[in-house]
Amino acid sequence: MRYPEGGGLTPERRAFREKIRLQAGGRFAAGEKTAVIAKDLRVSVRSVERWRHAWREGGTEALRSAGPANVPTVTDGQFAVLEEELGKGPAAHGFEDERWTLARVQTVIRRRLRVSLSVATVWRMLKRHGWSWQAPARRALERDEHAVELWKKEVWPRVKASRRPMAPGSSSRTKPGSP
Repeated sequence: MRYPEGGGLTPERRAFREKIRLQAGGRFAAGEKTAVIAKDLRVSVRSVERWRHAWREGGTEALRSAGPANVPTVTDGQFAVLEEELGKGPAAHGFEDERWTLARVQTVIRRRLRVSLSVATVWRMLKRHGWSWQAPARRALERDEHAVELWKKEVWPRVKASRRPMAPGSSSRTKPGSP
C-alpha cells in the first residue's frame, strides 16, 4: 500500500512530505518511539502512527507518494461505457422523464460502473470529456402560451419593480428622514 497524498499540493510540497515520511520510516526501523519522531519531525503523533502502520504493512515503499489524489477515477474505457448508457436515455435507467441531471448521471455511474463519485466530480468529468448542459430543443407540450403572456404583462412588472421607494432617507431611527 502506497501512502496517499493530497491532490492540491505542488510537486515540490509533495516531495517534501514524502521525504519526511521516509525519514520517519528510517526511524521506525531503528525502533524509535512515535512521540519522539513526531516531535523531531514537527508533525502530529497521529500522522506518525498512520505512517508506522503503513510501514509495517508495506515497508518503506508504502511511505512513498502515490501522486495526486485527484486523478480521474473513471477510465477512458469506463467513460465509453457511460456514454453508451447515457445514449440510451434516462427512461432506460428507470427515470420518469427524459432529462439528464448530474444526480441521475451519478446514479448511473454508481450502478453501472460501480464507482462512487460526488456530483461535483461528475460535472468536472463530463465537462472534461466535452459534455455541457443543454436547454430543451422544444417547448413542453403542456405549456400554456396565453398564461405565459398574461404573466409577463401583469405579474412580471410588479415582481421586477423596486421594493424600496426612490427617496432620500436614512436607515437610522434617530435621524430625520428615516421611515
